[in-house]
Amino acid sequence: MDVSDRLKELQGRPWLDIPYYSLGSARRVPTMLSRHEQLLYYWLGAVWARGVGEFVDVGSYVGGSTACLAEGHITANLPTRIHAFDRFTSSEALKRRMLYAAGIDPFEGEDILPLAKELLKPWAGRVTFHHGEITDQTWDGSPIEVLTLDASKVALKTDAMARMFLPAMVPGQSVLVQQDYLHCSQPWIAAQMELLADHFAPVGHCPDDSMVYLCTRQVDEEALERAEIGLLTDAEIFDLLDAARARHAGRGLDDRFDMMIRALEANPDKRIAWQFTPAPPPAE
Repeated sequence: MDVSDRLKELQGRPWLDIPYYSLGSARRVPTMLSRHEQLLYYWLGAVWARGVGEFVDVGSYVGGSTACLAEGHITANLPTRIHAFDRFTSSEALKRRMLYAAGIDPFEGEDILPLAKELLKPWAGRVTFHHGEITDQTWDGSPIEVLTLDASKVALKTDAMARMFLPAMVPGQSVLVQQDYLHCSQPWIAAQMELLADHFAPVGHCPDDSMVYLCTRQVDEEALERAEIGLLTDAEIFDLLDAARARHAGRGLDDRFDMMIRALEANPDKRIAWQFTPAPPPAE
């Protein structure tokens, strides 16, 4: 099956036809993913993957996204592994919102790695944990078939992850999920994907914020240099956001791009998501 055939396979968003109960035990692992995103992650393992590369989940929190990938991975009995990258720490406020509200017993401290390992026990033989700051991690160059990114809160870290993982993606086979693509406090993600337009074809939007891409061309050093966004000016990012909006015309996302633009206008020169103040409402 060539690249165009695989693009058609993805563009139909076949994961939406999967019943939610197919996720099995993964439904019980706390996650920030929407149901659509959970089904996408499961489908990528259960149906899409051919075993040509590893699964890499960057920003696993306590393993909700990893569990969805792993349940699909085990359904397909793939020979590869799933790699969960995270600092595996959590503030008390986030623990209350994401963990205690889901029935996890309260516990002291910020370390959530033991909890993640406990929650992912059903898939323990398939998951490798990578604990710590993403910029302190390495990748051994093994092919990556599925890459999910939810750790792009700092523009320079977004560049670091691109350098670490994108060259390992296999044209015509590898899927990239940019989970915060449409988040108004991270406009550099859309900017970077525009700079990589010769290497990744957009497949479509998976609510709430995810954009799905198929790798179409090997990412080399020249592409990585061209795609660096950490030092772009606001004006350059505005231009790339306009290009991204045009690329995704017809998907009903204009309001989301407008919000990203207003957020960047309200937060000049900021490149860290948690430093953003809310985007102002559109002008009357």
